[in-house]
Amino acid sequence: MEKFKKLMAVAMASLMAAASLTACSSSESASSAAEKSAESGSEASSGSTVKEGEEIYFLNFKPEIADQYKAIAEDYEKETGIKVNVQTAASGTYEATLKSEIAKADPPTIFQINGPIGYSNWKDYCADLKETKLYSYLTDQSLAVTDGDGVYGIPYSMEGYGLIYNNAIMQKYFALSDKGTSFSSVDDIDNFEKLKSAAEDMTKHKDELGIKGVFASTSLTPGEDWRWQTHLLNIPMYYEFKDEDMDANTVTTGVAANEIKFTYAKNFKNIFDLYLNNSTTAKTLLGSKSVDDSMSEFALGQCAMVQNGEWAWSQISKVEGNVVKESDIKMMPIYTGVDGEEKNGICVGTENYFAINKKVSASKQQASADFLNWLFSSEKGKDYVLNKLGFIAPFNTFSDSERPSDPLSKEVLNWMAKDGKTSIPWTFECFPSQNFKDAVGAALLEYAQGGKDWDNVQNTVITTWKSEKAASAAS
Repeated sequence: MEKFKKLMAVAMASLMAAASLTACSSSESASSAAEKSAESGSEASSGSTVKEGEEIYFLNFKPEIADQYKAIAEDYEKETGIKVNVQTAASGTYEATLKSEIAKADPPTIFQINGPIGYSNWKDYCADLKETKLYSYLTDQSLAVTDGDGVYGIPYSMEGYGLIYNNAIMQKYFALSDKGTSFSSVDDIDNFEKLKSAAEDMTKHKDELGIKGVFASTSLTPGEDWRWQTHLLNIPMYYEFKDEDMDANTVTTGVAANEIKFTYAKNFKNIFDLYLNNSTTAKTLLGSKSVDDSMSEFALGQCAMVQNGEWAWSQISKVEGNVVKESDIKMMPIYTGVDGEEKNGICVGTENYFAINKKVSASKQQASADFLNWLFSSEKGKDYVLNKLGFIAPFNTFSDSERPSDPLSKEVLNWMAKDGKTSIPWTFECFPSQNFKDAVGAALLEYAQGGKDWDNVQNTVITTWKSEKAASAAS
């Protein structure tokens, strides 16, 4: 457990520092608000504090686990008599959906914020969670989004992403007598040049390997492009902010940056071009492809690799006709051609923080806190967290033996524990807005389809960062 706590703290260091930059007025505590109508800290299983006719409303961020949350809600209602209304925002629309839903007569009682930037947008709705049981369970309470003495967002899952690969296809490639590389294991591929040579050679042998392309479709439908305009862009921005101050926190540096240079634009182009040129799908068709399409291609054995995170297991596992064995699902870092990248691990962090709406009734606030307590401390709730949601939960209610058993969560934990490897933190927590991400995604689609050149992508990243920062400062 101690080793796990240390790994969690290292992976979350950027978020801890960034959270300290965010300022706001004091917010009423969810627990203190509940005291007006019920005894603070009551357990959901020992009696509801919610008034008759009221219900918990949870606005979920991740479409890929929407079904799992609905099942959780049904079981919770059976056990406690308290209804949990789970609604899920469409991919890439969470901020807009939350803005719409929170203005309604019956707004979400539980919602999600993406770290300090998200908190700054929703601080007027965030209750102080300092006295909640969920906060008391955190293995490292400094991981929470805080402001002064208040706690306004509680992380509930450590996550990691990289290049997911089908080891059976990779081993088939390594065994080819006429392959054009000397690689005999994925362990031999530890930088971009090696990844590029392997991918391009695999494309030449794709018929022998039984695949349509080395990489799954680069989904560029608006709302489905977050793997590139957020997760892939994380890597060059991490390096840029690290260059500015080797000892500083990259999220902190990014939050303070009103302008950027996009110093590692060439490296971003390296890996993005590699995806496009060795894909299952023609570039002109990528504007119609979704993340589900990409994960189905991987599950059906049509490609060898796909960029995504451990949450993708829920998509892979439910694809009808899935041919990939659990034991063959592995993960490796995303290489872009930066000097010294051989020492890098995968990208590890979280953008998932629970917040409770301080503007709903005190009884709804307490009921919401009780539901979260049940999910992460009861045996049934923890079973869902481990075996259905697949979360690597940062709470002391989980023992060392209570870690996710799915193959991708195991890969994340393995990479976090590798000696000599440095995880890349989720620097994208500092990205200025969803508008910034959407603009980058649109520019990438134009580039992929041949409508604009790479200079347009580079210019969009630089100018939109500046304009969104200025708009934020003026608001």
